[in-house]
Amino acid sequence: MKIELHEITVRDVAENYVDNDEEGVLGYNGRLNIRPKYQREFVYDAEKRNAVIDTIRNNYPLNVMYWMKNEDGTFEVMDGQQRTISFCQYVQGDFSVDSLAFHNLTQTSKDSILDYKLMVYICEGTDDERLAWFRIINMQGVKLTEQELRNATYTGPWLTHAKSIFSKSMAPAYLLAKDYVNGSPIRQEILETALKWISKDNGHDQIKDYMSKHQHDPNANELWTYFRNVIEWVQGTFTTYRKEMKGVDWGPLYDQFKDQLFDTKKLEREVSELMMDDDVTNKRGIYPYVLTRSDRTLNLRGFSWSQKRSAYERQNGICPVCGKHFEIDDMEADHITPWHAGGKTDPANCQMLCKDDNRRKAGV
Repeated sequence: MKIELHEITVRDVAENYVDNDEEGVLGYNGRLNIRPKYQREFVYDAEKRNAVIDTIRNNYPLNVMYWMKNEDGTFEVMDGQQRTISFCQYVQGDFSVDSLAFHNLTQTSKDSILDYKLMVYICEGTDDERLAWFRIINMQGVKLTEQELRNATYTGPWLTHAKSIFSKSMAPAYLLAKDYVNGSPIRQEILETALKWISKDNGHDQIKDYMSKHQHDPNANELWTYFRNVIEWVQGTFTTYRKEMKGVDWGPLYDQFKDQLFDTKKLEREVSELMMDDDVTNKRGIYPYVLTRSDRTLNLRGFSWSQKRSAYERQNGICPVCGKHFEIDDMEADHITPWHAGGKTDPANCQMLCKDDNRRKAGV
């Protein structure tokens, strides 16, 4: 890979700056693609954006940027997109700093900003070299998410369409599912959730396999239809919305139970009762529990050390199942009447069992 350092002024980079859905984000008189398809959306907040302008106004050094030179003589920003968009937007008049827009400045101050020299490494190489270098140099800024790194590899018509649905602040997927799914669309987290669900990802990167398979598809309609079906199934199955519904791993539940007919009123009554149960410490886990009956999702409240000690002393250290004596550290607290049968986590319902008997009772 060939890498050369250049000094390029803000004036040159901001010339004929364009930011719209049709043409993308372009600068340098149309020769610089500021936001290539593998790049993230603009994520700088006002404080970071203003800091870029203050750095330039005070003629302080701005961190170096990296561009890739294409075969046709155009360029792509590999690192420095956020800084570049910040000063281009300021010069264009999109925001003010210290109550001063660019057009409010004296000509001398304007020229000082426009003539500021950016330090830009321009790199030339193959696609594989570009993406490998992109992965490395972005570690110095706001770290890429795993999904952003996947996007860098699987660019194409499928990804372009998927990002229009899942990766904009007010995109259709966000508007549909913002109350049910965690994450930021512009950091690709909602797209990643949808891909995780449809690819049945279990930690072996089925997302990567799915994106590779569909990279050259003309659209992402399959993913969008599946995602809508999941959210609409959730809304139809649990008819009363609660904030605890946000962040549940809905995809696997949809896959397992979408063809099952539920009494939604009965489900609602059970969810309501469990929400009021002090023994249930993970309220979000109520939703998978009422479908799967696995109480592990509930993080049931355990007995306190004092309650365990009282039960141990009451039993004289004897396990009531096998009749043998054990030290307290070799025993575990157990609900005499199981929680699912109505037993509560209170001293009267606590007994100490040896570890083997407790685990046999629990079916472990």
